[in-house]
Amino acid sequence: MQQPAAATGVSEELLRIKDTFDKLRTGLNENIVGQDMVVDQLLTAILADGHVLLEGVPGTAKTMLVKTAAALVGANFGRVQLTPDMLPSDILGTNVYDLNSRTFTLRKGPIFTGMLLADEINRTPPKTQSALLEGMEERQVTLDGHTHKLPDLFMVVATQNPVEFEGTYPLPEAQLDRFMLKILISYPQGDAEKQMLRNWQSGHYSRFAAPLTPICTEADIVQCRKLLVHMKVEESILDYVVALSQKSRNVSDLSLGASPRAALAWLAAAKAHAAIEGRDFVTPDNIKFVAEPVLRHRLLLTAEAELDGVTVNQVITNLLRQVPVPR
Repeated sequence: MQQPAAATGVSEELLRIKDTFDKLRTGLNENIVGQDMVVDQLLTAILADGHVLLEGVPGTAKTMLVKTAAALVGANFGRVQLTPDMLPSDILGTNVYDLNSRTFTLRKGPIFTGMLLADEINRTPPKTQSALLEGMEERQVTLDGHTHKLPDLFMVVATQNPVEFEGTYPLPEAQLDRFMLKILISYPQGDAEKQMLRNWQSGHYSRFAAPLTPICTEADIVQCRKLLVHMKVEESILDYVVALSQKSRNVSDLSLGASPRAALAWLAAAKAHAAIEGRDFVTPDNIKFVAEPVLRHRLLLTAEAELDGVTVNQVITNLLRQVPVPR
């Protein structure tokens, strides 16, 4: 039974965040079985107003995860399947001349949506990849000198396949840095996969199944994001994030450490995770929980470290061990 706000010391507004995201977590876990950590990280990014790079082998429900999340938050959903022949206009849209009115009309591309799934982003050339950058950073699109605002909820979830690199265009570090989290989705465990088969057998995943009922609206999510400003962050937590970020820039196994944008994303994600847990303050555990998804796509190993078999996750683990935890 949920304790009243007065008993927990947390305001009713912040408790509303926990209530909303508890329901979203339940809804996602009912449809995407065996991916509890992935679900928690995706919800953290949704609340923190960040974009996500979702990596996993084919058939691990990457697309279903994003479509389900969009349906449950009542968001408009757009999907673009990125291929080598894609042009920026295929994402952004284009101005079309109307012979009758003798005016140009904007034919909007899939980017004009609440939640955009950019499927297999590393299969399209850099020119097309970069078409997403203004929208991701500024929440707007500029076409022919005119600026068009994107929806308040706007969020990009880009997927990529980690096992097929032939004919791909790896994202440059500057573009990777625009994604708040990189979430890895793996195969489900045996019991979870069996439950998935049961769900399929009962028609749960059929295209004829009834559409999901939204748990909230886009406006509710935007309001929850605004409430994060009331989260308390002690000076010791800020010092902890700074120490971790600066330490990453001096690790011998890394040629590129965490950027200042990474530190901002780290704190934002930690605040969102704390709010989802029902607290109005950030703890070191929140910082640790989001450390891997915040850093794994931003840290660049040296050639020597790669030859020695060092992984980015090992570097992150060592980083968290070396920097003292505030008390």
